[in-house]
Amino acid sequence: MNLNPDLLSEILKISLSGDGDFAEVFCEQCIVNRFVLEDSKIERAISGLETGAGLRIFIGEQTVYAYTNDLSPEGMKEAALSIRQAGKKTGRGDVNLGKKRFNKPEIPEPPSEFPTEKKAGILKEVDRSARTVDRRIVQVTGICSDRVQDVLIANSDGLFVQDRRINIAFYVNVIAADAGVIQTGRETIGNMAGYEIFKSNSPVSAAETAARRAIRVLEAKRVKGGTMPVVLAGEAGGTMIHEAVGHGLEADLVQKKLSKYAGCIGQQIASQAVTVIDDATLPGNNGSFGFDDEGTAAKRKVLVENGILRGFMYDILTARTENRDSTGNGRRQSYMFRPIPRMTNTYIAPGKSRPEQIIRSVSNGLLVKRMGGGQVNTVNGDFVFEVNDGMLIEKGEVKETVRGATLTGNGMDVLKKISAVADDLRFIPGTCGKDGQGVPVSDAQPTLLIDAIIVG
Repeated sequence: MNLNPDLLSEILKISLSGDGDFAEVFCEQCIVNRFVLEDSKIERAISGLETGAGLRIFIGEQTVYAYTNDLSPEGMKEAALSIRQAGKKTGRGDVNLGKKRFNKPEIPEPPSEFPTEKKAGILKEVDRSARTVDRRIVQVTGICSDRVQDVLIANSDGLFVQDRRINIAFYVNVIAADAGVIQTGRETIGNMAGYEIFKSNSPVSAAETAARRAIRVLEAKRVKGGTMPVVLAGEAGGTMIHEAVGHGLEADLVQKKLSKYAGCIGQQIASQAVTVIDDATLPGNNGSFGFDDEGTAAKRKVLVENGILRGFMYDILTARTENRDSTGNGRRQSYMFRPIPRMTNTYIAPGKSRPEQIIRSVSNGLLVKRMGGGQVNTVNGDFVFEVNDGMLIEKGEVKETVRGATLTGNGMDVLKKISAVADDLRFIPGTCGKDGQGVPVSDAQPTLLIDAIIVG
């Protein structure tokens, strides 16, 4: 993608020829390949190229947005004229794109150099390996996808940024069935990386892990509910911190009073053992980038420090509302969407305890090794999450696997009940949905102890 800065300057000038006081153009070229295995064969192989541009202006705190898949000068000028018409055509001067920045990471095995037949071969091997774990494995679904996204962002403040994001995502879902009972096991591999990621993260090992989990849960008894201590293992992923806390710290929800954390800056919202960080600078993580989708450089943000709420995640518009700088959290699914505040790599910082010490401290409770889906109300903080893989703890020892468990509580209340945080930390890649948009993220937590939570 090679767009002339002079053309982009002209597009921005046209966009500002009405009432707008800020203009931005986001140009994108995205190459996607996706392979899906079902019933032991490749069911779908999809390749696509998408290009386009999104243009927006601010009129005070109002946003006007348009997009086009025509990157010709005529197509982009037409889009610029469509948003200009919202104003009174007062006219502005030239835009000088002098703040030029570039990010093009070196990738050892980019998708373009990884043969199609090799991707298909990996999925077939995944299927075979999962099915050999146990005769009760009845279905294996594997997905392998890669994405190369080149973006160019320019705005009326003189910014001109180019960023390349290369992402690999692998997902395996294994279903086990016996005597009318059906259970699943899932594993994911993914990061901002090339196919070299498979050298340290084996898809076959992931499939076998998912299969063994499905069988273990298939054989498990149903959990007996009640209020009890819960240990969230580091391998459980950061679902709870992402859903029950992270979304509530996004500035648009805070400013609309749709977050329980509104007005809580400087207050104790968690135990002193808890520090929450959002960091897009982590090398290769699924939510990392050089610049966000508004051209702001990636940043590390301490959101909660030793239990004290320190700040929120902002894009340009929400930051402008409070006369502050963006925190680099302006993200969008593609050029067809306006940017909004979103998480990147969000995690609870490691503590000093060892995971086995935390488990030994629990007389009777539940060890959660893998979280499932759930729901959260950001207004009051209430949540309910499924437990995909849980085990009883009795007298400090891990006992049998149980199934059917859920965790129910309130985000702020649970944060205050975290009494121990271990030194292990494992990021789980995923896709975060909000306002109809999906963006790559990763979440993490060390093993931690919640003194009391409702297990359903």
